[in-house]
Amino acid sequence: MALLTSAPRGTQDVIPAQSRKWQYIEQTALEVGRLFGFSEIRFPTFEHTELFNRSVGDTTDVVQKEMYTFNDKGGRSITLRPEGTAGVMRAVLQNGLLNDGIPLKVSYLTSCFRYEKPQAGRLREFHQFGVEMVGSANAAADAQVIGVAKAIFDKLGIKDLRLELNSIGCPECRAKYHAALKDYFTAHIDELCETCRGRLDKNPMRILDCKSPVCAEIAKGAPVVLDYICDDCRTHFETLKGNLDATGISYQVNPTIVRGLDYYTRTVFEFVATGIGAQGTVCGGGRYDGLIELLGGASTPSVGFAMGLERLLLVMEQQGCAFPDAKPCMLYIGSMGEPASRKAAELCTALREEGFYVDCDTVGRSIKAQMKYADKLHAKFSCIIGDNELAEGSVKIKRMDSGESETVFLDPNDLTRYIYGETLSDLNEFTDGTMGSVLRY
Repeated sequence: MALLTSAPRGTQDVIPAQSRKWQYIEQTALEVGRLFGFSEIRFPTFEHTELFNRSVGDTTDVVQKEMYTFNDKGGRSITLRPEGTAGVMRAVLQNGLLNDGIPLKVSYLTSCFRYEKPQAGRLREFHQFGVEMVGSANAAADAQVIGVAKAIFDKLGIKDLRLELNSIGCPECRAKYHAALKDYFTAHIDELCETCRGRLDKNPMRILDCKSPVCAEIAKGAPVVLDYICDDCRTHFETLKGNLDATGISYQVNPTIVRGLDYYTRTVFEFVATGIGAQGTVCGGGRYDGLIELLGGASTPSVGFAMGLERLLLVMEQQGCAFPDAKPCMLYIGSMGEPASRKAAELCTALREEGFYVDCDTVGRSIKAQMKYADKLHAKFSCIIGDNELAEGSVKIKRMDSGESETVFLDPNDLTRYIYGETLSDLNEFTDGTMGSVLRY
C-alpha cells in the first residue's frame, strides 16, 4: 500500500498551497523573457537517446550515470530529457525556425529527469526555466542572456546572488588545454576514480566536474583554462565583461567553472546563492556554438541558460521574498432547497463569465455548514438564497469581514455592479470599463 500512497524517491507533489508560488515564478520568468523578445517553445518529455549522447556528451556524468533510458515497444532507445537545450535545438532544426530570421529567441518551462542522489534543491524530477538565443556569435548576445536571468531575479526580489563567469575557449584553443590537463592528471592517475581514469584520454576537462571528493581535491591544482584560450576567445571574453560593466551587472571571474555538459564553448556562467546547501547554483548557462552543427544543421552560434525552479523557490523562501496572496473567493452563494440551488448555480455561471471567482454548494450542506465553508474560502461576500428570495427576486448580500449587508436584485448584473463598486478600493485597480476585467483575485 505504501507504493500507492508515496511518490517515487526524488520526486515531489506541488500541492495547491505551493502551486501559486510556482505560478508566480513561472509567469514572472516568462513575462521578463518576453520583454527581451523571447517567446515560449514546448518540446517532448522524451527524445531519442542518441540526441543526448551526441549533444550532452558521452563522457559526462549526465550521460554515464544519470539518464533515464529505456527501449520502447518498437525497440527504440528513448530517454527522458535530462536538460532542455538539446531538445530545443532539435526542435529548431526540425521546424525550420531559423528561416524566420536571426537571432531566434525562445524560452521554455520544462521538467527534467536525472537519476542522482536527492538532496536540498536537487530532485530526480526537477523543473527549469530556460532561454536560448540562436544565431549571434557576438558577446552582446551573451550579455543579454545574462541580463534576462538578472532581471528575473530582480523582479522576484531575490538578493545576494553572485554571478560567476568563465571562458572555456573554442575547440581549437581547448585542444591545448586538454593536453595540459592530460599531462597533469596522468601524474595522479592512480588516485583518480574509475570514471575519471576513463575520461583521461577522451575528455580530461570532465574530470574537473567530478563529484568525487578525491578527484575534486586533485583538480584544485590543475591548469587554469584562461591561461590557454586563444586571442579571439580572450577578446570575446573581455568584450562580454565590458558589456556587463556597461549594464551594471556585477560578476566574478571563476576559472574553475566548466559546466557539466560537453556542448559548451567560450562563455560559461553561474548565478550562485548561499544557504541552500552544496547545491548553490540556481542558474547556469553559456555559449554552445557547435551544438546545432553537431546535430546536423549549419554552423550556428547559440547561447542560453537554465534556472532550477526548485532552487529558486528555496532561495525565495529563505530570503522572505514576497509572493502574491492567494486569491480568495469573491462571493459565496448559499442556498436552501433544490430550486435555490439551481439558481445559485445559474448565478455563479453568469458571474464567472464576467471574470469573478465565485462558488456555491455542491455537497448538500446545511446553511450553517455552507457559511463555515465560505469562511474557509476567505470569501469577501456571501448571500443565501431560499424560497423567499426566489419569490421576491432579491437577496441580501453581506460583507464577510464587517457583517454589513445590502439587498440587491437577484440578478447577475446587479450582483456584478454591487461587487464591482464595493471592491474598487480593495482592488486598487481600474479597468477599461468592462465589469468582466475587474477581478484579479
